This record gives sequence, structure tokens and C-alpha cells, in this order.
Amino acid sequence: MKEKVMEGMQRFSKAMFIPVLILPIAGILIALGNVFTNQRLLEAVPLLDNPITTGFGTILSGSLVSILGNLGLIFCVGITVGLAKKEKSVAGFTALLGYLVFVNAMNKFMELNGLLAEAEAMQGAGQKLIMGVQILDMGVFLGIILGLVTAFIHNKFIETELKGALQIYGGSRFVFIVLIPTVILLAVVLTYIWPFFQSGINSLGGLIQRSGNFGLFLYGALERLLIPTGLHHLIYTPFLYTSLGGVEEVGGQVFEGARNIYYAEIADPSVSRLSESVIWDARGISKMFGLIGACLAMYHTAKPENKAKAKAILIPVAFTSFIAGVTEPIEFSFMFVAPLLFVVHAALSGLSFVALNLLDVRAIGPNGMIDFLLYNLPLGIEKTSWPMYILVGLAFFVIYYVVFRFLITKFNFKTVGREDAEQDTKMYSKKEYKEKKSNEKKTKEKEPVAQESPGMASVIVDALGGANNIKTVTNCYTRLRLTLDEPDLVDEAALKSETGANGIIVKDQNVQVVYGLAVNSIRKQVDNYLGTKEID
Repeated sequence: MKEKVMEGMQRFSKAMFIPVLILPIAGILIALGNVFTNQRLLEAVPLLDNPITTGFGTILSGSLVSILGNLGLIFCVGITVGLAKKEKSVAGFTALLGYLVFVNAMNKFMELNGLLAEAEAMQGAGQKLIMGVQILDMGVFLGIILGLVTAFIHNKFIETELKGALQIYGGSRFVFIVLIPTVILLAVVLTYIWPFFQSGINSLGGLIQRSGNFGLFLYGALERLLIPTGLHHLIYTPFLYTSLGGVEEVGGQVFEGARNIYYAEIADPSVSRLSESVIWDARGISKMFGLIGACLAMYHTAKPENKAKAKAILIPVAFTSFIAGVTEPIEFSFMFVAPLLFVVHAALSGLSFVALNLLDVRAIGPNGMIDFLLYNLPLGIEKTSWPMYILVGLAFFVIYYVVFRFLITKFNFKTVGREDAEQDTKMYSKKEYKEKKSNEKKTKEKEPVAQESPGMASVIVDALGGANNIKTVTNCYTRLRLTLDEPDLVDEAALKSETGANGIIVKDQNVQVVYGLAVNSIRKQVDNYLGTKEID
């Protein structure tokens, strides 16, 4: 049961990535639109103060803010596609239909029972217009619930075949036939029970907000500590997109969640100061500054004969963390060889949230320096206090460096460049590697399912125990995620030395191989090598 629960959470976490990774693009474009309408910038650069550029900025930011009002639909389709085991495009289309049926079914049921509030009283009654239809305000939770339900029905009935004259209603059509009464019944049930859930969520959100700096510390630390499990997305997503991260009225419209509030506020010129909710999205200090100090500490504590090797490894991963906010290659370099360092890193990450809150800093850098520049500089110092963010970051650079250097030398942690000679990674040739694997594998014969092809994909597949050992292949932002029949066949040394993996996590049959930003390209190579067209 424990394994099934963990596997289910892993699958859900992966599915959440589809909508979550798209939304920052909307945020960046909203910030870009804000640049062209920023009054201070227009005064400094009169050339931009013309109807064409200001009109472009107004349209760009105004049109993309509308995405924030339809997060339920976005998450519904995204999660369904992520969880569908086959025919993902059909699953996404079915999710859209199911969402429309649910919204209108709830509206009609509430209308028949006299539960619809007057327009001016909707907010107080916990109701909202969704795609022009008045229903209970379930926010992003509506999308999550419908996404899970649709994906379950799709996976269960997509291969259902009917006979005779009913054959045409099999497969995807049968999925929709089953989905219709399910979502209608769900709309009726949630009409009565959702207010109790919403009350609980609001109470939890209030408790978290009242916990102040302790809550921020816990949030920031857990968001890092859960990285090895791949479940850290389940920590920050509710705060960024639901009422747990705050509720604010911006431009006459109510927004829930730190990220949604932030996007709305940067697009509204009447907002003179970003709200406190933004602090929940203040991730960035450890990414842009802290871990760079950790890398410098690892370089300075490396053995003299290994400094060149350490520099070659640490400079690229430090640059990626600073520019793009991708930290996992650094974290996996010390996560398992020195777990204490990872715990300290998580604690310092949490403290960075507290520091920003105490200093009333509203600037954010969720995905590195590029985001920091796009989001904060055009808003001005008054809205964000971004210079103080830089000062806090520099302070944490020093703290990370001092603490990491002390702990590495005190406990003789085998971080990058400090490996013992006998522990140093051996660079296998492909021939040596295949001979090594042939001696380790079990003697039973397996029918090959993939054709031999050149390139790194063949080495990756062999290091994972062969094509027949691989059940599913997916990826998130930085990791190749797989389920294997026999995870004991994984050759971690070969994955690191032959393919450049930064880390490997094996949990039951779930295996994650960390490659960083190159993971999309690597995933495609593996899919092509395996001849995979539709993956789980």
C-alpha cells in the first residue's frame, strides 16, 4: 500500500508540472507588457511613450492576466494529460468537455435550488463567474479534482470496445459517456460539501498566515527538503495558486495565491506596493546567491590535484542555478555524500524567506536572475525594494560559503573534488561498460524490444538494465523519471560517468536521473531509441 501511495503521489507530482511550467511564461510576458506601460520608464525613455508601444504593453499584459481567471480549466486539462497512460491528446480534449459540463451542471443545480447569490454578494457567498457562468468559487482545486477524475475514467475505459451497432461508441466516446453522469453527480455533491472544505482551507490559510515567520521558514525549508522525493511541487503549488498563499482584490477582481496576486499586481499601475502574499513566491535567494557560495566552498576545499575537475563541474551548474534557477545539479552533488549539508541548505533557504519578510522586501527571483530582472526592475524600488533583495542575497552568499566550508572540512565530507582515489568515478569505455553489465545481469534471456542505435541513449538504456527493464519514461524540468521492473540493475556509476547524470534516486520501482536543463533532449533520444510513441 505504501508503495502504491508513493507511486501515485509521484505520478500526480509529474502531472502537475504540465500546467505549472507553462504559467511562468504568462508571468514573464505580463511583466514585459508592464515594461511598456511603466510610467517611470516612459519618462526616462520618451521614445517609448507612444500609442503603439504602450498599446502593445496594455494588450499583452491585459490579455494574459485573463489566464489567472481560468486556472481551473488549465489545471484540469494539464493534469488529465499528465496522468493519461495513452491517447493523451484525446484525454485532454475530454477533460475540456468534462469541465464545461461540470460548470454548467453546478450552475443549473444551484439555480434550481435558489442557491445563486446576487451579483454584488457573490464574493461573500463564496461564488464566482467561471467562463461567464456563476458557480462556487473552487479555484484551482476544481481543476485538480476534475483532472484526477477524468484521468481515472480515461485510463479505465479508453480501451473499452462495444459490439454491433454500438461499436462507434467505444474507446474515447465511451469515456465521455461515463464522464457525463460522473461530473454531473460530482457537481451536485460538491455544491453541498465544498463550502465545508473551503471553510477548512480558509482556516488553514489563516493559521499559516498568522504563523508569520515560522510558517515562512517551514515553507522554505520543506520546499527544499522534499526535492529527493520529487514531491516538492506539492508544497509550493497550493501557496502559489490557491487561497493558502493569500487573497487580494486587485483592480476590482479577487485573486487567490501568491503567484496570481503578483501577476495581477504588476499589471495594475494603480498598485503602489506589492502585497505581503508575494513573499510566498520569494524563492530565489538560495538559487541565485546561496548555492553559488556553496559551490565556491566546495571548490576551495577540493584537493589540489582535483581543483581543475571541480571547477569544470561546479562552474556550469553554478551558472545554471544563478541564471535559470535550476538547483538540482548542485544539490545532488552533495545530497547523498553529505546529507547534513542538504539539511543545512534547506534551513538556510527557509531563513532567506524570513529575512526578506523582516526587511519588508517584495522582490522575487523564482527562476534565477533572468526572472529577477524582468519582474522587479521595471516595477521600481517602491513596489519591490529590489536593491535590498540583492544585499540579502550577498549576505546569504557569504553565510553559505562560511557554513559549507566549515562543515566540509570539519567532517571531511566527500564533496566534489574531495573523493578518495579508490572512490573516484571511473570513466568506462562503452565496450568495458557493456562487458561489466553482462557479468552483473541475471542469466535469464530476454527478448529485445529496441533496435540498436548510436548515441548516448543506448548507454542510458543499458545502464537502466536494458530496454525490457523500462516500463515508463517521463521527465520533469530537470529529471528523467522512469519506472523499472528491476531497479537493482541500475548502474549509477555508468549513468554519471558515461551520460553526465548529476544524481540518481531509486525508490522502489521509481527511478529519477537528474540531468538538468538538457533533460528534454535526453528524454527524446531515449524515446526514439526505445521506439516509444505514447508514454505513461
